[in-house]
Amino acid sequence: MKETKEHDQRPVAVDRRSILTAALGVALMPVANAQQGESPFAAPRDWSGQSPLPYPDPDIIALDERFRPYMIFNTPIQRLFNGTLWAEGPAWNGVGRYVVWSDIPNNRQMRWIEDDGHVSVMRSPSGNSNGNTFDYSGRQLSCEHGGRRVSRYEPDGTVTVIADSYNGRPLNSPNDVVVHPDGSIWFTDPPFGIRGNYEGNRAVPELKEAVYRVDGTSGRIEMVTDEVGAPNGLCFSPDYSLLYVADTGDRDTKVWEVDGARLRNGRQFMTLELTPGVPSWADGIRCDTDGNLWCGARPGVQIVAPDGDTIGLIRMPEVCSNICFGGAKRNRLFITGSQSLYSVYVGVSGAHIC
Repeated sequence: MKETKEHDQRPVAVDRRSILTAALGVALMPVANAQQGESPFAAPRDWSGQSPLPYPDPDIIALDERFRPYMIFNTPIQRLFNGTLWAEGPAWNGVGRYVVWSDIPNNRQMRWIEDDGHVSVMRSPSGNSNGNTFDYSGRQLSCEHGGRRVSRYEPDGTVTVIADSYNGRPLNSPNDVVVHPDGSIWFTDPPFGIRGNYEGNRAVPELKEAVYRVDGTSGRIEMVTDEVGAPNGLCFSPDYSLLYVADTGDRDTKVWEVDGARLRNGRQFMTLELTPGVPSWADGIRCDTDGNLWCGARPGVQIVAPDGDTIGLIRMPEVCSNICFGGAKRNRLFITGSQSLYSVYVGVSGAHIC
């Protein structure tokens, strides 16, 4: 292990597997302790923000030296809000300077405003919305479990249905959505929202799980791939040449080359681990400008380099469902963690507009 200077108390990255074992070995505790309310992941702290946290934040961990430039020594993970049942789909609005996210079981969308940290209900009912994003015209797009559709909220307050069926059959429960500079809208459609009445309405799936593209000009919907078990989060690479899809069913993340309106040469990009030998898997995903993939995955957020190596870890006290980059410089990572919204500044900006 390399020596560190006295003023630099950050852990030095060595072998990825050994550090992951050591870091999580300290954090992981018996199931009995977790059931008593003690988190098995994040280091104990006062999440109210009233008690100072010594720097560096102990839950931001380098598993590889490549993650070191993205770690900011004097910044903490902050809890911005607590009070949802299952938080999902954070999206940053650059004009309003707010984050919108979904509280799926409560059938509402929440909004955190950067100016003063105010949180309020933005939309209720929300159709049990899950993933959200904004298009290049600033309009919000939402995946609705309840309506089994992708909707767009227009400036005049009306709602446009982008997609609710394919080949005459209703979609399952659109999960996450991204936009392309050509105006097209891409989304995943697993059955999670129709498996019961908690996050939507129970129904029998009529379509195989798939990823779809809606043409920005004609509005025509096309299935771009059904070579997935249960597609969840998705995002493009910084140059839009690749599409990543988190596959909860197969417990991996896949990647395709984007060829206009089509995908080709699909392959497994990576798998994740909670601890060595214990699998984890991505939910929501986002790319940064360097091409790294930031994944909502136990035990919090896992960061994966373009070659598929896991290089960093942000441990969270709750299961992390999704993430987005925001702030004026797009270097603030917002994290939806089960019942809460969190944020942390990082040393890189998010790719794309949301």
